[in-house]
Amino acid sequence: MVFRDRREAGELLARAIVEKYDGRLVNPVVVAIPRGGVVVAEPIARVLGAPLTLTFPRKIGAPFNEEFAIGAVTETGHVLLNPAITDEVAAQFGITKEYIERKALEKIREIEERKRKFGVSDVELHGRDVVLVDDGIATGLTVKAAISEIRRERPLRIILAVPVMPEDKLEEFSSLVDDLVVLHAPAFFNAVGQFYQSFPQVEDREVVEILERFRE
Repeated sequence: MVFRDRREAGELLARAIVEKYDGRLVNPVVVAIPRGGVVVAEPIARVLGAPLTLTFPRKIGAPFNEEFAIGAVTETGHVLLNPAITDEVAAQFGITKEYIERKALEKIREIEERKRKFGVSDVELHGRDVVLVDDGIATGLTVKAAISEIRRERPLRIILAVPVMPEDKLEEFSSLVDDLVVLHAPAFFNAVGQFYQSFPQVEDREVVEILERFRE
């Protein structure tokens, strides 16, 4: 299964959520992970008539390769470490506690800057059904961090909705949330982008425009 783009994936996810819950969601709110997740989330929030807000987990990259995630941090400073980074691996690549703390603080400052840029205001999640949306899951560290952050606000349920994720992660993520809506879970998975015909980087301007449409 290959999606035309993030918007089509969001429309298909919205249809799947409506069919599954049939109006039984309790005061739903859609929470997107920027930036790609915001485009997927827009049609879902529209169909549900729900507010759209953002959560900001940020990847902590390794000293030798910023693209290799050794952990993720949330806006409140909760750090989730990659279980693959054992003490032996950390020592081998110079990943120290001080390095992780320094990078986490850098990421928290980035999160605060993004929240200001996007004009994100806090939405009450307590006692509500939260639909958490991203454009796909590969390693899933940032999504796990987002789930942990949302769980602290004591929602009624967390429903994770993503277009695509690896088959071997279904059981793991099912155990982390109250429900899981996934359109495609292939056994062979290299990267999220391989399941989209068009997968450009989403610019900050597009995120701002989507949020402004909801504020209107």
